[in-house]
Amino acid sequence: MLRINTMVISIKEGEIIAKSAFDSDDDSLSGFNESDRSIFGGSDIHTNEKNTINVVYINTPIGSMFACATKKGLCLLDFTDRKMLETEFNDLCKRLNAVILPGSNPYLEEVQSELVEYFSGERKIFSIPLDTPGTYFQKSVWKILQDIPYGKTRSYKEQAIAIGNPKAVRAVASANGHNRVSIIIPCHRVIGSDGSLVGYGGGLQRKQWLLDLES
Repeated sequence: MLRINTMVISIKEGEIIAKSAFDSDDDSLSGFNESDRSIFGGSDIHTNEKNTINVVYINTPIGSMFACATKKGLCLLDFTDRKMLETEFNDLCKRLNAVILPGSNPYLEEVQSELVEYFSGERKIFSIPLDTPGTYFQKSVWKILQDIPYGKTRSYKEQAIAIGNPKAVRAVASANGHNRVSIIIPCHRVIGSDGSLVGYGGGLQRKQWLLDLES
């Protein structure tokens, strides 16, 4: 991320990434790998053509997390060891026509403050604005997730009923899995119909920890 940030700063009107890569002390374009290209969203990108998503690294009692925010609000909060993280970054860049770069953002400061209060048991409701691009169905599922009260749980079936589509249990579970804003959009509060812990991208141990905290 820091290397990408240096490259973006060096890119001016009319310059291409190839020149930036060489100027950033990469011996060749082989140093500018496909992962870097995917975050830029292409091989000939100018800073004035892209939106910016700022990212910070956060330490929490249950592991390190990345938080990302746009000018509209928080768009990602997820554990750094989540397998889907790279996919989430790429999807955000495509949906928001953006690059992800380290940098200051008032929403990133706000989320860190609210998380401290949450983990200390002082906050039950988050107030930070969110910017969560997705399909209409995904957004409806994420909205229902936020309606689950602190300290309560809901099954995938109950969640499907809540959105008015009782047969969409699998689709609901899939939408939960594509939630990029952990904890604040509380997919950890969704459990199996038999009360079992299932389907949490951050790991079942973290899910249990969060439920124990809230109980």
